[in-house]
Amino acid sequence: MSGPEFSQMKVGVLGGGQLGRMLALGGIPLGMEFRFLDPNAGAGAGQTGNLVVGAYDGTGALERFAEGLDVATFEFENVPDSSAAFLQERLPVFPSPEALRVSQDRLREKTFFRSLGADVPLFAGVTSAEELVEAEKDLGLPFVLKTRRFGYDGKGQSVLRSSEDVKRACSRPLEGPMIAEAHVRFDRELSVVAVRSRSGETAVYPLIENHHRAGILRLSIAPAPDISQALQRQAEKLALMTLEALDYVGVLAIELFQQGNRRLVNEMAPRVHNSGHWTIEGAVCSQFENHVRAICGLALGSTHAHMSSAMVNIVGHLPDVEALLRLPGAHVHLYGKAPRPGRKIGHITVLAPDHASLVEKIAQVQALLPQGHASS
Repeated sequence: MSGPEFSQMKVGVLGGGQLGRMLALGGIPLGMEFRFLDPNAGAGAGQTGNLVVGAYDGTGALERFAEGLDVATFEFENVPDSSAAFLQERLPVFPSPEALRVSQDRLREKTFFRSLGADVPLFAGVTSAEELVEAEKDLGLPFVLKTRRFGYDGKGQSVLRSSEDVKRACSRPLEGPMIAEAHVRFDRELSVVAVRSRSGETAVYPLIENHHRAGILRLSIAPAPDISQALQRQAEKLALMTLEALDYVGVLAIELFQQGNRRLVNEMAPRVHNSGHWTIEGAVCSQFENHVRAICGLALGSTHAHMSSAMVNIVGHLPDVEALLRLPGAHVHLYGKAPRPGRKIGHITVLAPDHASLVEKIAQVQALLPQGHASS
């Protein structure tokens, strides 16, 4: 694709949050136009393209959204897969509704990864108190009880540490179909972000080290320090195998637990991912630009990291932005979202020539954030 045809690409995004906004910021320099569908008339992505306000499963809104688009994608995995299928009858949709369907259900997702031969924590489906008791026997204590759908940032899950916890959980109605997973004692949390184009071209970013608190990602470091070549190759093989199995087009993120030289799959996100925000300044081509390149049938950009990078999320309350901007090399991204507890309202990225220097910069950034933003 080249010339006027390329510059006139019209891209639709289901969802109008910060990920949609950053997708547009990645594609606008390439001459692309963006349209978003979101039920919120104040969705921040509306600053970067046309916003269609309506329900994700509203036929009329989907028809208005689809009109004149060349391709559609989504910024989060909780849009109905039926809506993606509805759009697919009218225009190309990437990633596919099947990738969305697999990722929306944790039990289906874990079963999929197990079918690929990937290491996953022991798990069991739970739909009744009796199955919850069986899960205790099969998985041992402690184990994690999660909703199969719609949980994110630690929502919809709890750790059952004793038989008393299990009894209490049995005495309450379940929050719909659940999944029980063995509690993993891991050394650290990692993620791998990869991309596949419509032509089958693939690229993988360096492994990322992630730090969570209260179920919310606070800090990502890339490339992850002290990663063996073997572990990087394992993660790349897993990502490429997943992309191929799903005939996937676009950016995919897989969250991992590291135990020594072993890595276990936690979950996947069929979209650009919070842990990949460092790529805007830290990689030759950001995850956002690579996603729109992939879905529009263009050559992929390099996933090479310029140097050591970190992304610090701004959660809940705005910091002193002016003070952050005074820090050499700090890049502030605000999402235009109203502050509230537990809400991601922006992030800061910093780059450094080595990991020791990066740690110093991270400490400087965190010192300027409202109390409670530390990663651990």
